[in-house]
Amino acid sequence: MKSGDFQDIQRRMEGAINAFKHDIASLRTGRASSNLLDAIQVKAYGSDMPLNQVATITVPEPRMISVSVWDKSMVGAVDRAIREANLGFNPIVDGNNLRIPLPELNEQRRKELVKIAHGYAENARVAIRHVRRDGMDFLKKAEKDGDISEDDHRRQSDQVQKLTDDTISTVDSLLSGKEAEIMQV
Repeated sequence: MKSGDFQDIQRRMEGAINAFKHDIASLRTGRASSNLLDAIQVKAYGSDMPLNQVATITVPEPRMISVSVWDKSMVGAVDRAIREANLGFNPIVDGNNLRIPLPELNEQRRKELVKIAHGYAENARVAIRHVRRDGMDFLKKAEKDGDISEDDHRRQSDQVQKLTDDTISTVDSLLSGKEAEIMQV
């Protein structure tokens, strides 16, 4: 396997980790974060737009998110989009601004968030195993075609497996950190 092929496998596995990091960043932990509103789409100017394209999102306090809407006519649509996102937020409209106080998470909701985080982690593991399978298939084909020897195939398979194991352990450590963060009262 040429170094470019191995780097491609590495890059794809890192992509799975980055997608997982993005997914768990949107989970609420009791502390305010602008990432909590990333998934919200606002009906604006005849189409659905991400909230961050119609407003500025800031975190002035640990348990408060502030949304400054740029166009006054969009305040109602932004308010509606946040309420309909089923995140448990009730924005307080104040002119062009919306203040979103974060309610305390109860034990049941914390456990639900941990389950969601575990689902995201499993999706990341599956994506990593798909990359591993592609790499192993490539090596089998290269050996069959005579491009690499049996010894090279075994050595490079071990490299791909070690990369897979390391990447999955990174996902597991990120998951346990997020789980501890969610369950912290």
